[in-house]
Amino acid sequence: MAESEHHKRQKRRFTRRVLMLGASQVGLFGLLGWRLRQLQVLEAPKYTLLAEENRINIQLLAPSRGLIFDRFGKPMATNTDSMRVFIVPELSTNIRDSLDRLGRVISIPGKVRARVLRLASRQSPYIPIVVDDTLSWRKFAQVNVLAPGLPGVQTDILSVRKYHGGSDMAHIVGYVGAANKVEVNEHPVTRLPGFRVGKSGVERGFELKLRGKAGVIKLEVDARGHAIRKLETLDSQQGRELVLTIDQEIQRKAMERLKDERRAAVVALDVRTGEIIAMASTPSYDPNAIIEGLKEGAWDNMANAEDDPFTNKAIRGQYPPGSTFKMVTALAGLEDDAIDLKSKFRCYGGYSYSNAYFGCWRRGGHGAVDVRKAIKQSCDVFFYNVAERIGITKLSAMGHKLGLGQTYEFGLPLQKPGVMPTPGWKRATLGKPWYGGETIIAGIGQGFVLTTPLQLAVMTARIATGREVIPRIVRPYPDEKIEEPKPLDIKPEHLAIVREGMWAVVNEGGGTAGRARIPIAGVEMAGKTGTSQVNTASSGRSSSGLKWEQRDHGLFVGFAPADNPRYAVAAIVEHGGSGSRAASPVVRDVMTALIERDPVSKPTYVARDGYRQTAGDKRRPGEG
Repeated sequence: MAESEHHKRQKRRFTRRVLMLGASQVGLFGLLGWRLRQLQVLEAPKYTLLAEENRINIQLLAPSRGLIFDRFGKPMATNTDSMRVFIVPELSTNIRDSLDRLGRVISIPGKVRARVLRLASRQSPYIPIVVDDTLSWRKFAQVNVLAPGLPGVQTDILSVRKYHGGSDMAHIVGYVGAANKVEVNEHPVTRLPGFRVGKSGVERGFELKLRGKAGVIKLEVDARGHAIRKLETLDSQQGRELVLTIDQEIQRKAMERLKDERRAAVVALDVRTGEIIAMASTPSYDPNAIIEGLKEGAWDNMANAEDDPFTNKAIRGQYPPGSTFKMVTALAGLEDDAIDLKSKFRCYGGYSYSNAYFGCWRRGGHGAVDVRKAIKQSCDVFFYNVAERIGITKLSAMGHKLGLGQTYEFGLPLQKPGVMPTPGWKRATLGKPWYGGETIIAGIGQGFVLTTPLQLAVMTARIATGREVIPRIVRPYPDEKIEEPKPLDIKPEHLAIVREGMWAVVNEGGGTAGRARIPIAGVEMAGKTGTSQVNTASSGRSSSGLKWEQRDHGLFVGFAPADNPRYAVAAIVEHGGSGSRAASPVVRDVMTALIERDPVSKPTYVARDGYRQTAGDKRRPGEG
């Protein structure tokens, strides 16, 4: 009985175990079936796409950069073909053997061979390694004919930049170079061998327009990644054309005018539109030398040169504006009603403030001076008085209104903003309070006040027109509209007073810039000299007795014709001495060239709109 009961218990236990095992198996197979359904039915499109991606290899085709022209269609940057041969390690069964075979067709120096082997061991085997990018057409054809017997060896034709105008245009156009660590992550095309991106000038500022659109080659590959057949090719599209506002002829003359100066800059623009006609900076460099490849150590020598040829001083040079700033002080005083046309201050040769004494450049004084005479003869004492009356905040606000202390969004990168100081700026920058004596010297463009030549040209254009002129360096595309500059929030009668004083500077006896008169009958220029002290050693001493770096900067700004303004020009000659002697003749000569040529009155070249296919477009640079 007991044995029978034990047998029953064992049977029930076995039955439970069988049921549990069966349930487990049913659950397991149910889970497997659910997963199979998920993979084969629900997620089939996803895995089909992944399999397709493994089957298809996509290669990018580098686009040619857009061409750059001056305002009349003269080429400034174009492209030439460079025939290259490269090797793809993954497609070569033995890279050393492939190089040996290729070496029977073209010359492969030992250094090049070592570089290829080094790169092949370090980087992805799918990345092409350039062996030679200077092939002649004959060698290029030979390699292509023998390509089936050269495993992993391929050829292509690369578009290489060529610059016209050399060092005259370098700071405007800029140059291209290999993408850096940040730029290679912007777009896959930047990783292609030999691909170049803009590094300075409009090449950098308009990179996305000039770059164009990459083409695509779709290849069917096997499990090892080897190409089986070509599926599709989408041609690359060349970048858009840029037509600059620059006139190469005026730019060349401006650079020629500065050739004897160690460091200098000049900017000329159309006062009505803000179009920059010329922007010269010396010393300069030849961008073609960079493209062609500098010899070892040459780049470091240029980059570390004492006079810094890579810096565009027109937009990056920050200088005390000296007396060219006095128009800002005059307008701030007039707008604040601190002075009017009849207000006079007596100049005895200096100005006392607190425990300090601020001298005038004319030690004997100017006598009784009104605003017109103060501008004409550049009387420091008059502007000391005005600055003290209005204060630094209002003075700085007028500077900003006239375009100083800021950068402009017009396509030239790396601009410097200059400084229009305020008490808050000094506290934030130097951690010190503002002193009244600093307001006094700011009134004549010294102290903390810093400007760039471009800003001074914009300031001059705004005074000449009474409008909020914004600089531009690229002419609009046919579908773009440019708004007319807005009127400045400055009373026209106050601007007229300042313009009258600027006219007297150049055209009346006793003005500080008689040598700036334009040698063209019936055309007069209005302007203002500026001499900014950069070293206390220059006080009361002639420039001839000083070291070059101790001499004052010479500045001059002007617009012409004075009765119907069309052009504004600003120039600085670093350590050139007085603005009257060093800078005003530069502006005179550039302005004379502008008036004689009058580029803004001539029809300009119009850029073709949109992108173009790289292949099949055979129009020569400069053709309409």
